[in-house]
Amino acid sequence: MSSKIARMGLRAPVNVTWEITLKCNLHCAHCLSDAGAGSDRELSFAECRNVVDQLSALKVFQINIGGGEPFIREDFLDLLDYAEAKGIISCVSTNGMLVDNELARKLSRLESLYLQVSLDGATAEVNDAIRGEGTYDKILHSMTCLTRQGVPFSINTVLTRLNFSQLDTLREMAGEYGAELRVSRFRPSGRGKDSKAILGPEKDQLEAFAEWLNGHDLIRTGDSFFSLTSENRRAKGLDMCGAAKMTCCISPSGDVYPCAFLQERPFLVGNVREKAFKDMWDHSLVFARFRNLNVETCITCPRFDFCRGGCPAMAYHTYHDINMPDPECLINLKVDVESESRHV
Repeated sequence: MSSKIARMGLRAPVNVTWEITLKCNLHCAHCLSDAGAGSDRELSFAECRNVVDQLSALKVFQINIGGGEPFIREDFLDLLDYAEAKGIISCVSTNGMLVDNELARKLSRLESLYLQVSLDGATAEVNDAIRGEGTYDKILHSMTCLTRQGVPFSINTVLTRLNFSQLDTLREMAGEYGAELRVSRFRPSGRGKDSKAILGPEKDQLEAFAEWLNGHDLIRTGDSFFSLTSENRRAKGLDMCGAAKMTCCISPSGDVYPCAFLQERPFLVGNVREKAFKDMWDHSLVFARFRNLNVETCITCPRFDFCRGGCPAMAYHTYHDINMPDPECLINLKVDVESESRHV
């Protein structure tokens, strides 16, 4: 991404993350949204269609829909139909609990749909410790239904210290289902704030994961690990934080933020009920702050042109300051490890 795009952003986001509901039938230990009961402030179907209309007019390429559990909304399939009719690709993150043969059959008729099915371990022991007892078997059943109906999907795994050793097995499992493996980064937002000490990957695991990624080109990560990615792999995807530049987030109640992991009051841009999305994208002071973000302590780093300070969400949730460097970038990890070794 050029420095000009980093400062100004695109004329419209390439994709938008949309947390469509906070209602959820699980209580995962690392949930970024602290989802569960939901809220009576969530956008109605008519309001959701209006959002789709605005994104379509801006030629947004893709909507990444999450929650909560999107399929809990009774009108969700109708919304997917509407987005497809407007020419927008939908990528839906689901916990799989509501996916059966009938739902998979209905989803198979959508040509612009891709699913991410959450699975946080290659065994029930590991997955269920994070996502809840009995979820492992249900998730595998949902993937069987999707494969049988030809619905394209990936297995989405949040990297934790519990499942780190199972990455190769998870990759093999994805292949068995005709799917891809997508590994997401653990960020201490939502319930992740309380579970980081137990689930957050250890430093040596993160360094080893960077090497593992370098040897597995087909593993999907989005921008989750751009600050951990080796130079050899970097050309294959986004190489810096895209918040406010290429993407942003809409909450279930219509609040707009730079990133799904920064749904905090200091980063509230506005609400789609009150302001046009384009006006917020073009004129938000919050977005301008992210587009001009310059982590000064990282400028002299040899990797600065690659990650420009790393993930602001990680910096904020660690130091409460987005102007600080990503605490888990490869350079910081090595510095911390060397410092610890000198004090042993």
